[in-house]
Amino acid sequence: MLGFFRRKKREKYGPLVYLSEPTILYHTHTEKVILELLEEKFGSNNFIVPSDYGLRSTDHMIKDAEIFVAIAIVGKFTSLVTREIKIAQEQGKKIYTLDVARKGDEILYLLEEGIPERIEWLSPEETQSLYAAFRGEDFSGFMKFFFGDRKRQW
Repeated sequence: MLGFFRRKKREKYGPLVYLSEPTILYHTHTEKVILELLEEKFGSNNFIVPSDYGLRSTDHMIKDAEIFVAIAIVGKFTSLVTREIKIAQEQGKKIYTLDVARKGDEILYLLEEGIPERIEWLSPEETQSLYAAFRGEDFSGFMKFFFGDRKRQW
């Protein structure tokens, strides 16, 4: 009856790509840009994106993917991404790293095959500290915290 409210599903094509991303990037503009970059690079719009599943575990879906892309923020893998990388390595998946960093007002994206040595692997405690630093940057000041004057860079 109300079929016009339904979103038209895009036809999926290309290899299945698992995107391992930090939760801080869930449903952000950066996530959308990352998906566009990966679609262009791999010729695929067939993604497993954990943010589509909320905070439920998607580890079991890694086995189905042909390509595994790990997202690093400013040269660091969060503890969640680290755990998923280990699963992908155990299963022999082709792994790529996408490092996302901000330089001034610009966001830079560097996609590399494999896992570069320069990337730091964070523990759960270090991940929480990183997230706290991002939240502090986004909500600086008492009034901004309550009224949500959040920056849109990420």
